[in-house]
Amino acid sequence: MKKIIVAIDSFKGCLTSAEANQSAKEGILARMPDAEVIQIPVSDGGEGWLDAFQNAIGGLMVDVNVKDPLLRSIVAQYLIKDEMAVIEIAKASGLTLVAPEERNPIVATSYGTGQLIADAIRKGCNHIIVGLGGSATSDCGIGMLRAIIDAFDCNTWDEVTSLRDVRFTIATDVTNPLCGENGAAYIFGPQKGATPQMVLSLDARAKRFAEKSALHFGYDRQNIPGAGAAGGLGYAFLQYMNAACCSGIDLLLNTIHFDELLKKASIVITGEGSADRQTLMGKLPYGILQKAKVCDVPVILIAGRINDRQQLLEAGFSQVECINPPDLPIEDAMKPEIAKKNIKQISLRHSSYL
Repeated sequence: MKKIIVAIDSFKGCLTSAEANQSAKEGILARMPDAEVIQIPVSDGGEGWLDAFQNAIGGLMVDVNVKDPLLRSIVAQYLIKDEMAVIEIAKASGLTLVAPEERNPIVATSYGTGQLIADAIRKGCNHIIVGLGGSATSDCGIGMLRAIIDAFDCNTWDEVTSLRDVRFTIATDVTNPLCGENGAAYIFGPQKGATPQMVLSLDARAKRFAEKSALHFGYDRQNIPGAGAAGGLGYAFLQYMNAACCSGIDLLLNTIHFDELLKKASIVITGEGSADRQTLMGKLPYGILQKAKVCDVPVILIAGRINDRQQLLEAGFSQVECINPPDLPIEDAMKPEIAKKNIKQISLRHSSYL
């Protein structure tokens, strides 16, 4: 009996990780009905982070009334297990919460993320794991810090004592610094609605905030890899909360003891919405590939769009396959029912690889 591991990232705006995995499983079992198919919902810190962790460790989802990036009231969730909380910042400060015509990172705030953190602390959590991904904001975490100050009825950050015994771990696949041409505003601002002039303003604002923060604390963490994640939220966690920064996929895979699951596996199927050379810069499928290489387990990569195929193959993927026919319009490819069908078909076809 073949043991096959399916660990596909979400196809953003189309399928969740669990939905993509299930479609692949159906395709495999159609060809190999007696195969052992292990489905692992995965995320590198963005969309699906909470679901992946709940699948891995259990825990209880907690609803909190918070402010979205435009300060509208919404209900967001985080996961709590014993004295640990897992937060997905996109639940409160995500780009998907803001309509395309409303997106403006000059005004978007991370205030809601701070409200989630404050609620977790009030509930006795002393370790908070934060997935940084999919944010609508570029406020360097200023909104988050203000929300925490407000939640504990303080006037300044120095008066906030409730975080002193709380350990923070931030998870991201982003290694960008806070400022400059490779920083949060320049690299990620445009996809959040920033015009070229807004990018200049956002970067200047980030520089001022980092300079003032460095003077206050006596140290400067704006250039630590990950500081530019989630519009500078990474910087706020590093500078103000002494957070540890790690790869999101490595943290998740270590939590679920992925190395153990790989034992006696015949193959791993992973994937994402769009795969190209950037996949090799620490994205989820690449993290899975690195783990599987150690155990000499081949990895098939599937995606809705493929570029740089040869580089992906040279990196070690056994096969790199686009799920969509070349003539399929993008608006059809993004329909969940079509994406599920195409994942199922390509998984069925490549089961013969085993």
